[in-house]
Amino acid sequence: MHRHAICWLNGELLPAAQATLSVLDHGLLYGDGIFEGIRFYDRHAFRLDAHLDRLELSARAIALQIPYGRDALIEAIARTIAAFEEPDGYLRLVVTRGVGPMGLNPRGCGPATLFIVADQLSLTSEAVREKGARLIIAATRRLPPNGLDPRIKSLNYLNHILARIEANHAGVDEAVLLNGEGRVAEGTAENLFVVRGDTLLTPPTVEGALDGITRQCIIELAVEAGIPVRECPLAPYDLYTADECFLTGTGAELIPVRDIDGRSVTHCPGQIFLGLQARFAELVERETGPTAAESRPDH
Repeated sequence: MHRHAICWLNGELLPAAQATLSVLDHGLLYGDGIFEGIRFYDRHAFRLDAHLDRLELSARAIALQIPYGRDALIEAIARTIAAFEEPDGYLRLVVTRGVGPMGLNPRGCGPATLFIVADQLSLTSEAVREKGARLIIAATRRLPPNGLDPRIKSLNYLNHILARIEANHAGVDEAVLLNGEGRVAEGTAENLFVVRGDTLLTPPTVEGALDGITRQCIIELAVEAGIPVRECPLAPYDLYTADECFLTGTGAELIPVRDIDGRSVTHCPGQIFLGLQARFAELVERETGPTAAESRPDH
């Protein structure tokens, strides 16, 4: 945690290190809750409406009542960003089931707890961003949608943490999770794209991938650039033989991949990746930079 991280909790802004929750909160006891990770640039949250839409859908999916309306949430987010000492950073917006009795039954919990943390987040080094990440395919499999739907951005990330532990033990930068059928789902905190020829490929969400906000941006930008895009099942073979491979996510932004299970990716960073990276930077500038001020809503 950055020493200047701050937290909005129950309408109060305070240093994140001083924020406290009850040890009986079911978000802590059972991972019963949801979250969103949101980047902000030049003190403006990127794709905020899309993040709040997904938060609301996650809440509905687990029968959780968010304790604030959207306008109040937007105001709280704006206050948190304004109070952070740096213009660019990362928000973690968390909603838990709240305090309740021991036992996982959510009946008797509440009201829900909501807090927002503003901090810096760097998922990898600048050297990895320049030269590319090294990946393994984890033995840990992605939980099936009939066990936990990947569209729910749940606080329980142990499935992904176990895969990340495998990557740590292997001395690489990240792990890829396969689904129960042995097809590619996603990274531990990112979506995954490969390039074959001139076509951009990515697993569909039905394969176990989160419908990432950055993922959607990259698909939109590729279509605008005339790059063919296919959402299709991918096998490990497709990663091993890719012309390019890269990861996307709110925390990760865009990271090129240089090898997977010891197989070198042909081009890293490749031309399609570099073009999309430049277009993504332009998109962020359009939507959050000074030139966006006139068209940006008051919130």
